[in-house]
Amino acid sequence: MAETFLFNEDIGAQLVKMLLAFFAGGLIGVEREKHGRPAGLRTHVLVSTGACLMMIVSESIFIRYGHLSATGIARIDPGRIGAQIVTGIGFLGAGVILKEGINVRGLTTAACLWYVAGVGMAFGFGLVGIGICSTALAFLALFGLKYFDPVFRKDRFLRLSVVCAAEVDIFEDLKTIFQRYALRTTNVEQELDLENQRRQYDFIITHSQKPMGRTLIAEISKINGITKVRYK
Repeated sequence: MAETFLFNEDIGAQLVKMLLAFFAGGLIGVEREKHGRPAGLRTHVLVSTGACLMMIVSESIFIRYGHLSATGIARIDPGRIGAQIVTGIGFLGAGVILKEGINVRGLTTAACLWYVAGVGMAFGFGLVGIGICSTALAFLALFGLKYFDPVFRKDRFLRLSVVCAAEVDIFEDLKTIFQRYALRTTNVEQELDLENQRRQYDFIITHSQKPMGRTLIAEISKINGITKVRYK
């Protein structure tokens, strides 16, 4: 009885599931590791293998105690552990998302963690074909789709801050520069500081051309009265 409890007849199949989840998580995590993301190779391996382990445990609990559902008041639901994996991975994914001003980083890494947990669950439940196919699709999305980036014209967002003397109003001059380069301003803020005799303009600029930060600084610095220009 003790031998059956420690080493059941499915131990070989369970180890194969764990190894498949391990390598699948590693393949997906390689791309994140190459980009220097906080959740890289080791994190993806652990998430995938851990999800696989929890699915194996869930399945084993049902196999061992599922008969009690028919004879007692206890109800064994093998889907509960899987549901908690999906919930728990959301907290891990939220930890890698960073917001810096108007920029948000970490969404792809968070999606990878969520996805690789699903891959691990697939292997843990014995859906080897689906797990392999899912790994291949993730590999294609991370490594292959990046070559399509030059095909799509993406909008770029630039935060621009211009400071000048309080008595100078350069708003129309700035609008002229923006129109010259076909730039769209999606947000405009102006602050007049009479105590320090300074005026500040803050813009969020949308454009689909090459990076424009240095070009704008060169153009704006030619305007009389400018004391500071900054972009991010």
